[in-house]
Order: sequence, then C-alpha cells, then structure tokens
Amino acid sequence: MVVRAELELKWSKVRALMADKGLDGLLFRKQSNFAWLTGGGLNCVGIATELGVASILITADSQYVICNAIEAPRMAAEEKVEDLGYTIHSFPWYRDQEMSIAAELSGSEAIGCDVPFGKFSVIGGEIAPLRWSLTHWEVDRYREVGFMTSRAIEDAARTILPGDKECEIVGRLAAILWENRLDFITTFCAADERISKFRHPIATEKPINERAMLCVNARKWGLIVSLTRFVHFGKIPADIRRRYDANVYVDCVMMTHTTPGQPVVDAFTKGLEAYKEKGFEKEYELHHQGGSIGYEGRDYKVNFETDIEVCENQGFAWNPSITGTKSEDTMLATPHGPELLSRPVSFPTLHVEVGGYAFRRPDILEL
Repeated sequence: MVVRAELELKWSKVRALMADKGLDGLLFRKQSNFAWLTGGGLNCVGIATELGVASILITADSQYVICNAIEAPRMAAEEKVEDLGYTIHSFPWYRDQEMSIAAELSGSEAIGCDVPFGKFSVIGGEIAPLRWSLTHWEVDRYREVGFMTSRAIEDAARTILPGDKECEIVGRLAAILWENRLDFITTFCAADERISKFRHPIATEKPINERAMLCVNARKWGLIVSLTRFVHFGKIPADIRRRYDANVYVDCVMMTHTTPGQPVVDAFTKGLEAYKEKGFEKEYELHHQGGSIGYEGRDYKVNFETDIEVCENQGFAWNPSITGTKSEDTMLATPHGPELLSRPVSFPTLHVEVGGYAFRRPDILEL
C-alpha cells in the first residue's frame, strides 16, 4: 500500500525543481517517472516502451493524470490514482489533446517535460536525480523485488539440462518472473563459447553443452533489479574458476567504495585497480562497468568523466566482466555500507571480505 507521505515528499521535490526553473507545471510522460510518482503504478501497454499511455502533470498546487478515454477507466479502477491524490483529465482517443490540457491546467505554456514534447522545456536530465535517493518505503519494496528476482533466476538456472536451447531457458525464466508480475526488461542467455565471444549475448536457439550464463533486468513497482548467474555441467575448469573469483572480487571492491556523498568515479577507479591486481588490467575496456539503477535499467553508466556523487539509498548494479565470466548483482548505497538486494537464495555462495565488509556472493552452480 502506498502512503500519502511518500507521494507528498516526491511532489515537494518536483515543485522545488519547478520553482528553480521558473515553470508553472511539470509533465511526466515516461513509464519510470509515472511509477516513481505513484509508488509503483503502471501506465504502460507495451512493457518495453519508454513512454506510457498516461501522463502526470504537477502544478504549483495540484496533481493530475492526463490520458485518453481508453486508459482513464483503468487508471481510476486499478491504478487508483484518484485515491493517491490525482485528478484524472481524459480526452477522446481520436484527438491529440494532452498538450493543450496540460497548458490549460498549468495556466501557461511554461511547462517542463521529461521528454521532448512540443514547445515544452525538456528537463529530463534535471528530473532523473530526484528519483535516485530512495525513500524508506521504496527501499522496502526494492528489497522484495531483489529477493523475488534472485529466486526466479536461480530457479530457472536449476532447470537447465544439456541440450536445452538458450531461448528455452529465457522462456522458463520469464514464466517464473510473471508468476509474481515481474516484467523482464532485458534478458541474456549464453551457452559455452558465446559467453566469451559476446558481452551482450541475446538468447538464440543454440543448445547448451557445458556451461551457461543467465542475466536479467526485472521490474516490479517500477524498480529494476539487475543480476547474473552461471551454471556448469561437471567440475569447473581451473581457468574459469580463477576468472570468476577475480571478477567477483572486482565487483565487491566497487560495491565497497560506492559510498553516499563520495564521487561515484571513486568506485569505478578502485574497480580498475582491482582488475590490475588480479592480472586482468585491460578487461574493463571490453564492456561498461555498470552504474546507478532504480527506476531505469541504468540511470547512468559510470566512466572516467562521470562527475556525480553517490546518493544515500541509491541503487547500483556494477557488472565487471572478465572474458568468459561476469559478476552482477544489485546493491543499495547506505550510510552503513553496501546492502546487497539480490543476494543468492538457493545458489552456492562465495564469501569475500573487502575493506571491512563481508560479502556473500553467488558462486557458479555445478549441475
């Protein structure tokens, strides 16, 4: 249940930004922002689209949901936006009136928007940081999403048999996720040599013979969890063992240095030092290292030029990779250190200590 206090806190952030920009209204058209401003609501028809079918308008003293007449009944009955404090304004599906309604309700065309939309000012870059520091209500939901996603991917991984096709495994994972209405935003499944060949191995009809990598970005209540798991038939080869352990260590180093109030690039550079320490200095050049996560799959990917400080209770999914292996889970940056949201549920574990923090990370599952 979404409490009014959570929404009022977010509305106050929005209105502070409006005042700073000299705007009379802010229009939110993206799925991610609708979820943020409704405590996890869904304004989508297609789950893979960036824009929703209902928008939120915040003015100096009111909150509205603007949508066509097709969507209005569900917004009221199932998303219950009126109970949350929004007034619905709908228009015929055959008339494009969203912009004029927003201007009328705001009393002017001095309106900002999270995406390009007519004459409205595009301020998506200033809106996104409003979401990064999660409320304690969101943290509670995020922990549940992390647990459900980790359980789902590990349950799917345990079903893998030699000869199964990559796409079959993604299908099984999708079925498990949908049992709890988790959207799968991105999925990868790679068999054998494809793990080493491609950093983004979308699932194919290739059969799995010796080993598999399974990855997912799953979303519920608007919050996205990103994680990766590996399975191997029989004993793990020594080289894979060495690479995987080194990869997990790099990941834990990055998590350890993801500290509220500190530049996020510090975690990135510490990770690069850890690559070098383990003998894999140049591997980071082959794939991005991840970054901030929450209502987007990655709010930003960290590189040498990222000039942003870590927020308190901000989600991060680092994903360092060493050819043939990868380490990826979702964490929360707290004042007390990194909190793993997608900790292993049924997988074997590795115990790693870095900088005074003890991590329990997923190991490769031998089948």
